[in-house]
Amino acid sequence: MGADKAGLLVHGRTLLARSVELLQPFTRSVHVAVRVDQADDEVRRQFSVLFDAAPLQGPVAGLVAAWMHAPDGAWLVLACDMPGLTRDAIERLVSARDPARGGTAWRGEDDGRPEPLCAIWEPATLARLAALTRQSRDVPVSPRAVLVAADPLLLDPARPAGLVSLNTPADLHRYLELKDGHEP
Repeated sequence: MGADKAGLLVHGRTLLARSVELLQPFTRSVHVAVRVDQADDEVRRQFSVLFDAAPLQGPVAGLVAAWMHAPDGAWLVLACDMPGLTRDAIERLVSARDPARGGTAWRGEDDGRPEPLCAIWEPATLARLAALTRQSRDVPVSPRAVLVAADPLLLDPARPAGLVSLNTPADLHRYLELKDGHEP
C-alpha cells in the first residue's frame, strides 16, 4: 500500500477506527493486535491493544496473541483493511456461529475457501494454530489453511465486495470510486 493501512482515512475516519466501531456492538471488548514497535502509535494507542505473539509476524501473530489472552474464548476477527464490510454482514456472521464447528467465516468468492480475517475463530482452532506455530518455527503457518482444516461453517456473502481488502493505492482508489463504496 505504501502507507500504514490502519491510519488511512476513508469517509473521514481511519480504517482501524471504523473496524473497531463495527465490532463493538458484537463483543464485550475489542482489542487491536499490534507489533511491539507500534505501541506508541497514535492511531493504535487509543484502543485496547494486544501485542503480537513474538517471534511471529503478520495475522498469525495477532491470532495467537488473542488465544493467549483468552484461550477459552471464541474470537471475532476482522482485518482493518476491509472498509466495504457492513454492520449487517458482521451481525449475520455472529448470528450464524456454530460453536461446534472450528469457526464461522465467509466463503471466498474466488476459491470458496474461508476468509480468515473476517471470521469467528473457535478456541480449539486457535489452540491448533498456536501449536502449529510452535512446531513449524521455520515455516510460516497459514491461518486460512488452519481454518480450512477445522471444518468451519462457511457463509456465502450477500455482498462479496464487502470482503475486498485494500492492498494497493489502486484498490483504495477503486473503493472510493464505487457507487456503493459509501458508508452504510
